[in-house]
Amino acid sequence: MPLNPTIAAVTDRIRARSEGPRAVYLDRMARAAAEGPRRSHLTCGNQAHAYAAMGEDKDALAAGRSPNLGIITAYNDMLSAHQPFERYPDLIRAAARAVGATAQVAGGVPAMCDGVTQGQTGMELSLFSRDVIALSAAVGLSHNVFDAAVYLGVCDKIVPGLVIAAATFGYIPSVFLPAGPMTSGLPNDEKAKVRQQFATGEVGRDALMASEMASYHGPGTCTFYGTANSNQMLMEFMGLHLPGASFVNPGTPLRDALTVAGTERALEITALGNQFTPVSDILDERAFVNGIVGLMATGGSTNLVIHLPAMARAAGVVLDLQDFSDLSEVVPLMAKVYPNGLADVNHFHAAGGLGFMIGDLLKSGLLHDDVKTVVGDGLDRYAQEPKLRDGRVTYVDGPGTSLNDKILRPASDPFNHHGGLTQLSGNLGRGVIKTSAVKEVHHIIEAPVRIFHDQDSVKAAFKAGEFTADTIVVVRFQGPKSNGMPELHNLTPTLAVLQDRGLRVALVTDGRMSGASGKVPAAIHVCPEAADGGPLARLVDGDIVRLDATKGTLDVLGVDLSTRPLATADLSGNGNGVGRELFEVFRQNVGLSATGAGVVV
Repeated sequence: MPLNPTIAAVTDRIRARSEGPRAVYLDRMARAAAEGPRRSHLTCGNQAHAYAAMGEDKDALAAGRSPNLGIITAYNDMLSAHQPFERYPDLIRAAARAVGATAQVAGGVPAMCDGVTQGQTGMELSLFSRDVIALSAAVGLSHNVFDAAVYLGVCDKIVPGLVIAAATFGYIPSVFLPAGPMTSGLPNDEKAKVRQQFATGEVGRDALMASEMASYHGPGTCTFYGTANSNQMLMEFMGLHLPGASFVNPGTPLRDALTVAGTERALEITALGNQFTPVSDILDERAFVNGIVGLMATGGSTNLVIHLPAMARAAGVVLDLQDFSDLSEVVPLMAKVYPNGLADVNHFHAAGGLGFMIGDLLKSGLLHDDVKTVVGDGLDRYAQEPKLRDGRVTYVDGPGTSLNDKILRPASDPFNHHGGLTQLSGNLGRGVIKTSAVKEVHHIIEAPVRIFHDQDSVKAAFKAGEFTADTIVVVRFQGPKSNGMPELHNLTPTLAVLQDRGLRVALVTDGRMSGASGKVPAAIHVCPEAADGGPLARLVDGDIVRLDATKGTLDVLGVDLSTRPLATADLSGNGNGVGRELFEVFRQNVGLSATGAGVVV
């Protein structure tokens, strides 16, 4: 099937826009790769320090004839998705020794859980943690003793930060090793119902706690399709995982075998062998377009609209919000996974998962197949699925049809012909809206606004019974310069209750929503942000705003905003407590959300 003309046109546009920075990046990577194995540039004293604690691996490391693998790990056992990584270094070291190579933990990176910090002060560090992760990985790899790297990370900011680091060290190969989702617990729709009942006072905290614990119940990624699982999808669509690796549960024989296979593959593609595949060759404009296509086809996280431009810039590729919007117009929504349905990622995987989806999108001309991946040339390998044979991974053809068309459908018969993500632009700035879980009747909202400067004030107004008519809730001074751009997911139950009562409601904010954004229309990432003089800072209570997701517009009606003074907010309290003091330099130097809200790129 020929490549869809819109896919081709967007790719060409990105390539032309990126020509300058991409050329500079590739030249820098080529010069670094030409220097040869990293250890050859270290003195004997340098190397002795690096190998001193390596026991049985010392001789092999000192000889320098076999590859040495650097492990960057985001392990902690507070974050369920990363707890399985505790065992990975031992698995990786053993797998490396078995093929005559070595592996060392190069360094650890922080991994915060947005589920723990949701609605809490710590969430104000969440977005910036992506840049800290990239910086931390760079410190680990800067020792220059590694011929390839494996990255152990799953969740929201962790994978984007690791990809930024991998692109920066793009002259060495990189393989991403996932941990997989936890087994299915309390269905996500039941959990959401209890949250709404708690918001209205129908049930107490004991019922809420029991519900949450039944949902988040064991090691692995949360099973809804939020940012963490969108990250895993992205790594397959962009060719940085082994095929079929994303959604295999932790602690299973196949999961361990995939970790071993990923280690072996990372060692095969170093410059010491004949299959040298530096990550700079993988992360080109086609890989990023494939990632965006996957995001649209699965109805994935809005957070990736921030992270993908930041990841791309680290590889010299320049993405724009219009690229997302144009691709969304031609990529069908092929999956219904919570919050865009009742199924979770385990059900999605069982129905055919990413292997079926990639194969079908390739046949439909909606993906680039002419790409490099960690397993070789061509994305078609990712239409296969892994099987366990005699303790090792083998690949077979994936399912040619969906095994459950209530969860997964072909591109020719999708749930929606639109990918469910639209750029919004108008006299209030630029932002995005995710509509895949929003009923069509709510795609256009025109109503008076209520202005708030934090989400607690919204919840207080709700509890006081102040929302009695159609309302667009504006929560401003939530952008990266204001307070680090925390997610406002705690507003979801409140706004959902209002919508269920028959009110027409929407959220407009310069902040973020959860990667699992749900059924209430939300115009998010609006920029310029209020703290940067954006139009949101000129709105007042009662202004009529129209959010039109069908036309992609966001406007205040009948008002000349230029005649209005800019509102201000007391942001002095955002600079201290729970470590916020340490992030002042980030708030002062962060870029626009539309370009990735980056500090280091």
